Amino acid sequence: MKKILIVEDDPLIVDLVRIHLRTLPAEVLTATSGRAGLEQLTHQAVDLCILDVMLPDMDGVEICRQIRQHDTFTPILMLTARIQEADKVAGLEAGADDYLTKPFGIQEFMARVRAMLRRSSLGNAVPLTSPPSIITHNALWIHTADRIVTLNGSRVELTPKEFDLLVLLAENPGKSYSRKELLHLVWDYHFSGYEHTVTAHINRLRNKIESDFARPVYILTTWGIGYRFAEPLKSESI
Repeated sequence: MKKILIVEDDPLIVDLVRIHLRTLPAEVLTATSGRAGLEQLTHQAVDLCILDVMLPDMDGVEICRQIRQHDTFTPILMLTARIQEADKVAGLEAGADDYLTKPFGIQEFMARVRAMLRRSSLGNAVPLTSPPSIITHNALWIHTADRIVTLNGSRVELTPKEFDLLVLLAENPGKSYSRKELLHLVWDYHFSGYEHTVTAHINRLRNKIESDFARPVYILTTWGIGYRFAEPLKSESI
């Protein structure tokens, strides 16, 4: 049974979400403040954290940032009443895997949750594709079976969605994907209007693996289309 933590101070939302999450089935934990949520996460692992942006004691973006300092794997879905694009991107760049704007429909919410749980679960996530088990490009090594990425011999800590996105691109070098295609293939979402989720994850990946964010050598932009992984002159797959 999956274990899901809801960090939300609105009791109406908590009750509504909890009722539907239990149909998965899932064990649902709750916290009404950011500090209480962080405390729970230090004592137990969860399969998914649903995090409100506006909490009474801490900003949800800061909570997300603190979680990611020691936990790069647990999927995080942020709930926000802020409609400004910059606010949503801030949450994604702090380490959230996705966001949902309040008020939201329960069917879309459950679809998001199921998609996130399918792709990630407490260290047992399955790579998007089969062999090769190691993809190399210059100093970048991607161990798909073990979900490990190294750059110049040092491990790069990626969230589940960052890793899945990188693997999809790296296994298809030179192929350009639109943000809508990536949203469907990596997030398993069929909704429109959330393409900035992809953009934020691309930016986070570039910050982690590119020596010069302004001049990327691994994840390239295909103008007018989307993104692609560079085609190396010499590369190898093991």
